[in-house]
Parts: sequence; C-alpha cells; structure tokens
Amino acid sequence: MSATVGVAIQALNAHDFVTQVRQAEMAGVPVAWTTIGGAGGADPLTVFAAALTATDTIRLGTAIVPTWPRHPIVIAQQALALEQIASGRLRLGIGPSHEPGMVRNFGVRWEAPLTELREYLTVIRSLATTGAVDFVGRHVTARATLREPQPLELLASALRPKSFEVCGELTDGAISWMCPASYLIREALPAIRRGAERAARPAPPLIAHVPIMVSEDREAVRALARQQLGNYASVPFYLAMFREAGFPEASAGYSDAMLDDLIVSGSTEEVVDRLCRMIEDGCGEVLAHPLLEPGDRAGSIERAFHAVALAHQRVSRA
Repeated sequence: MSATVGVAIQALNAHDFVTQVRQAEMAGVPVAWTTIGGAGGADPLTVFAAALTATDTIRLGTAIVPTWPRHPIVIAQQALALEQIASGRLRLGIGPSHEPGMVRNFGVRWEAPLTELREYLTVIRSLATTGAVDFVGRHVTARATLREPQPLELLASALRPKSFEVCGELTDGAISWMCPASYLIREALPAIRRGAERAARPAPPLIAHVPIMVSEDREAVRALARQQLGNYASVPFYLAMFREAGFPEASAGYSDAMLDDLIVSGSTEEVVDRLCRMIEDGCGEVLAHPLLEPGDRAGSIERAFHAVALAHQRVSRA
C-alpha cells in the first residue's frame, strides 16, 4: 500500500462515530481508525458495520481490538462479515493491550502476551486465507472452518522492539502508540526489518499512531497532552518504552522535550509538514490522533481532519 495519512475517531457514542466517519470521508481522509474506546465505549467492529454501509470509499481500521476478551475465531468471523459488507475496506488491528486493564476488567491471567499475540495472528490468518484452522497453542485452541474466506489486512499493535519484530514477521503492519518519533525511527523500524528478515518476507509498514493538534500555542498543547495522555506514565510497559526512547523522567511527568518529540502540533501547514516528514523518515503510514480542546471539540476535529486530508494529498503525490 502507498503511503497514507489517516485519523483516529473519538466518538461519544455509536451514532457519533458513524457521523464522524462520514465527515472524515467528505473531508478527503482515506482511513478512519478507532481505539478501544473510540466509539464511545461501543464495540468497534459492530459499529463498523453501520459506518461501512453509510460511506462509500473510506477504509476503517481498529487500533486495536484487544485479544484477551474474545476468541480469535470470533474475531475472524466478525472480520469476514465486515469484508462481505464492504470488501477491502477493513483493516483489522489486534493486540494484547496492557496488563492492568485486561486483568482488572476481564480477569485474564496475563502470561506471555507476545506468545498469545502470535497465536491469534496465526489462527486469524489461517481462517482468512484458507477458511480453516486446526491449532493448539499455549493460549489458544482453535478448530473451525469458514465458508467463502476473504483476504484480510491483519495488523497488530507494538510498543517495544520484540513486539515490533513479531509484527515484522507475521503481520501486514505494526501500529504504534505514544512512541516518540525518534524512538520509532531508531528502534521500531529496525526491529520490524529484523522480524521480516527472519521470516524471509518484505518488511511491512510502520503505522505511526501520533497525537496531533492544530494549534500554535505550544504550551497549551503540552498542558492538554499532560491532561489527556498522562495516565500512560503509570503503565509499566509504557514507562519501559519511554526509558528506551531516552526519556526516563516520564515516571515523574512528561518533559517538554518528550512531548515535543511525541506530539505533532502547530499551524495547519506545520502539522502537514511534520506528518509528511514522518513518512519521509520511513514510517509507511501515519495515524493522526487529535487532541480535543475543551470547549471546542468540534473545531478540534474539523481542523485535524483538514490537516490530515492535506497531508495525505501531499504524500500521495510524492
């Protein structure tokens, strides 16, 4: 796939999600993504069915569907239904998410998450490509057949080098989150290449999931980021990544230097330039995650969609 710039939808409910996806399509955004809570807490794959029937061309991606709460056969069945509704427009991103939420919310036994991800990728890929699976692993037992399987773009989340290597080996793309740009270039891209080399396959793209805000008030952007993204400083996996990225101070609070490496902000033209520069630096794709200004949610979304569409137009012409 050619270089792309897409946007994360942050909706209040399922109806709002569909409305925003239509707005993004009309603005010229090629891909709309959602995170776990991005459809207002509603199940994203269910909401995707409504959004796909309400639009014509925009692609929809999950960043991500957590693996632990649902069996890979179920995920494959849901993906097949969406492919049958709108073939080629689904981008299925899966991942183990993170221990605190998965244990607290679902009571899972958090063991060997990368092994679990490998098993899910194996089962879903087999069902999507052959329509059948017979697999017994450490976490997953899966025996099933599906009528009329369809090829599926299968992505996975990644945070640290080993997970980026798994993506290089087994997926169609690695989705990052909260990773400073310098870390993605220095650590993530080489790790994806290592995984791909082990599997003797071309390296899949890095989908850089980055916070953005069209605002020239950098101090206000930093303050908003600390408010809206500060909870990641309490998650051990993220803290380990921040240390590897060269920002050990994150455990006591996000420094200005870290936020400037992490967040894309400025005027519309500055945001467009930096998003395009991430593509030039080796990211195969950018997933822009708008920071929403209190009191101007609609304006924040509209400005972000406009900048993303302009960036996509520029990289498409390159």
